[in-house]
Amino acid sequence: MYKFIIKGGKELKGTVKISGSKNASLPIIFAAILTKEAQIENVPNLRDTRTAVALLKDMGFETCFEKNTLFVREKEKIKTEADYELVRTMRASILSLGPLLAKYGKAKVSLPGGCAIGARPINFHLKALSKLGAEISIDHGYINATVKGRLKGAEIVFDKPTVGGTENLLMAAVLAKGKTVIKNAAKEPEIVDLANALKKAGAIIEGEGTDTIEITGVEELSKIDYTVMPDRIEAGTFISFIATAGGEITIEDCPYDTIEAVVQKFKEAGLTIEKLNNVTIKIKKEGKLKATDITTQVYPGFPTDMQAQFMAAMCLAEGVSIIKETIFENRFQHVLELLRLGANITIDGNTAIVKGVEKLIGAKVMATDLRASASLVAAGLAAENTTEIYRIYHLERGYENLEKKLQSLGAYIEKVKAEKPF
Repeated sequence: MYKFIIKGGKELKGTVKISGSKNASLPIIFAAILTKEAQIENVPNLRDTRTAVALLKDMGFETCFEKNTLFVREKEKIKTEADYELVRTMRASILSLGPLLAKYGKAKVSLPGGCAIGARPINFHLKALSKLGAEISIDHGYINATVKGRLKGAEIVFDKPTVGGTENLLMAAVLAKGKTVIKNAAKEPEIVDLANALKKAGAIIEGEGTDTIEITGVEELSKIDYTVMPDRIEAGTFISFIATAGGEITIEDCPYDTIEAVVQKFKEAGLTIEKLNNVTIKIKKEGKLKATDITTQVYPGFPTDMQAQFMAAMCLAEGVSIIKETIFENRFQHVLELLRLGANITIDGNTAIVKGVEKLIGAKVMATDLRASASLVAAGLAAENTTEIYRIYHLERGYENLEKKLQSLGAYIEKVKAEKPF
């Protein structure tokens, strides 16, 4: 077990490069199941990506993951089962279900685990795959899915947009017989990235990035050879670090067009954000931030994955901010830890009322999920004295070498062994 020690009060200066997207990498890694061979570039070296690679290896695929490049090759004997011991640590493991079913006609996948941020039911996935002809049952904590012959194209209408459901169905449909139409599809950039990777391998997909996606199934795919997009949430998180710590930094490999909702809100709060080109921005903080309201929404709205980091910034803003969480019902777990640092936050249902304070004071805090961890780092960078953040394994699921990147910008942050669990 490790922890972060942060001594706050240092302004950030310099240049930071954003890693490949975790949320785009994971479905593309599982898409490798659909092919005989895959080479995926710009894959961040994270707990979650390593778990996905380990899962493929456990199934019998040949894998090599070095220097952010992943090679995957199909071998003669493939086990079409995603074991509980690997799946329990990462919810995205459910994304192996669609590809296994489409390629091998059967799949046995453990019900998923991951961050405890609220209910994320997989019934959308199962209902959609059933419409493609899959027979599905749940037994002893495992999803058992089979199909006689190939899956068959169908029209799927999701009750509400679901990122994982859209990704799973997209991967299943590329090898299904006939045409599949997904209506009320999720529109996130990571879905577009997955579709682009599949199309490079010969998939026929139209409409990705809109609420209607059409897929015409093919007999087989060729090699996936693709470079994953930069991580838009990491880019937004570094903006939040400037919002709390102050200073001036340049962010390279920033997918600007995918974070405009985040940029707009931080600008509204008082940050200066200049777009130098399509993948580079400069951020500067001058004076105190102004209280700014946000409501999380599906893409292209303000992402739920940036809510906690934005709240950390609003803890030090002038005035009162209203933050509404509409995506997950249990995503205010970071509030109790921010209170330990001296924040003034009141919760009313799915709304947090944040009254800005003059300063935060360092304390021992505990990370409860991935983005909550990032919010505690943001707060710790501004807090007086020393902040100790425990259970940083949550953070390492989604941020590559975060402490080293912050150190390069002048922050005092160390990763050390925790003497005991907190």
